[in-house]
Amino acid sequence: MSNKPSEYRLSTQGLTKHYPGTIACQDIDLTIQPGEIHALLGENGAGKSTLVKMIYGVTAPTRGQIFWEGRPVVLRSPAMARELGIGMVFQDFALFESLRVVENVALALPKREPHRVLAKRIQTVSERYGLPIDPEKPVGSLSVGERQRVEIVRSLLQTPRLLIMDEPTSVLAPQAVERLFETLRQIAAEGCSVLYISHKLHEIRALCDRATVLRQGRVTGTCTPADETAGNLARMMIGQALPVVNRPPSKVADVALAVNTPRISSGDEHEVGLEALSFSVSRGEILGIAGISGNGQGELLRLLSGERLAPSADAIRINGEPVGQYGVAKRRERGMAYIPEDRRGQATVADLPLTDNATLTAINTQPITQYGLMRHAAIQAFTQRCIEIYQVVCSGSQAPARSLSGGNLQKFVVGRELLQMPQLLVCAQPTWGVDVGAAAFIRQKLLDLRSEQTAIVVISEEIEELFEISDRIAVIADGRLSPIRSVADSSYEQVGLWMSGLWDSEGALNA
Repeated sequence: MSNKPSEYRLSTQGLTKHYPGTIACQDIDLTIQPGEIHALLGENGAGKSTLVKMIYGVTAPTRGQIFWEGRPVVLRSPAMARELGIGMVFQDFALFESLRVVENVALALPKREPHRVLAKRIQTVSERYGLPIDPEKPVGSLSVGERQRVEIVRSLLQTPRLLIMDEPTSVLAPQAVERLFETLRQIAAEGCSVLYISHKLHEIRALCDRATVLRQGRVTGTCTPADETAGNLARMMIGQALPVVNRPPSKVADVALAVNTPRISSGDEHEVGLEALSFSVSRGEILGIAGISGNGQGELLRLLSGERLAPSADAIRINGEPVGQYGVAKRRERGMAYIPEDRRGQATVADLPLTDNATLTAINTQPITQYGLMRHAAIQAFTQRCIEIYQVVCSGSQAPARSLSGGNLQKFVVGRELLQMPQLLVCAQPTWGVDVGAAAFIRQKLLDLRSEQTAIVVISEEIEELFEISDRIAVIADGRLSPIRSVADSSYEQVGLWMSGLWDSEGALNA
């Protein structure tokens, strides 16, 4: 077969993007055939997001050429890309929080539709593809997983001829992932091409026809994923074998977090109410909480972090002290650290440099102030430690948070919290959007922190992750928390069924 651009749905030749002091992409040659599901692999900072932003018209290339069905094109905006038939699902969502789902979808469509008609279409498509969303919900009330569904459904409504998906399953439950795969295979069979970015190598091997691998902004090879092992794909991505996570035995000490609350009603119609909660987490253990997005995880996180006060002070205790009526700052003063699920909206301030973002939570735990004044050298040193230890790819400690890729910003947020050596850590989706090597590194750091007698609560939709690091595991479904069991006495299948709310008070499955 020749390599003429006319043979492909999309191809690039020598596509390059330079930023001041950084080469994001260098001489990228990529070909995607009609009806092909093509993987784009690479570790965080390899240039994947920059490449797809050039293809989608978000970023102008420094040089090189894009061909659409054999014709050279210059894509000056996402609107131009959509006119050609290119759709994109972003890893970091391009949604307006103050608008409802139906209004966000309408902004991306070329023609105006009556509100009721569009809302019905959204509901039909979302149900058809197993990605349920309420068209009337404000986006600001949605969890990260629900926002991911909005992005996917919005793209599918445009009937694209090339669909770019950047980490589309990072916050989807296993059942939703399999349904999404069925959808992608179906639209590929109908002739739509898919450019698929994921760090989940088992997904790549199960779904994708071909793969292009990037490392440090350059193409290092192509392959057929089904013919490769996950280990081989990892070596192609990161240049070495995957690190092995070492899980030492747990040494449980005193209770660090105790929760005992009555039923908590939802604040409005778009929130999930929490049923009565009663559980504890000891120092030296990790409690994993699984669940399908939108089942109360966000409400539980706000309750534990102090963003929402508990009904009484005694409802939540940290190291025996009643803190239920304390906000975030006071709970942090009692030894708590928190990794929220929204790294851009909650965990960082986009326009501030990393040094300032480091001080947002470390100001009371690190020696970065003296006599009420900021010690800039100490702030710089703490930020640099975070960058170096967690291998954050950035232009330096003064880089604004918005300049980091999603995976690198996640590594920075995780590093900032873990380096404070908290007594209690509450975290959501700790490895969201990071590459396989970095995910293994973060999981090891969580286990290392556990060995230092920290109590850890991990809320995640990655069942495999929870089984790898947790000592005990539970499920949240429709605001109800299942019985808590040791991981040794649980199974993937059982947890998967529990995610649908199928358990009784003793933890047995309901038919």
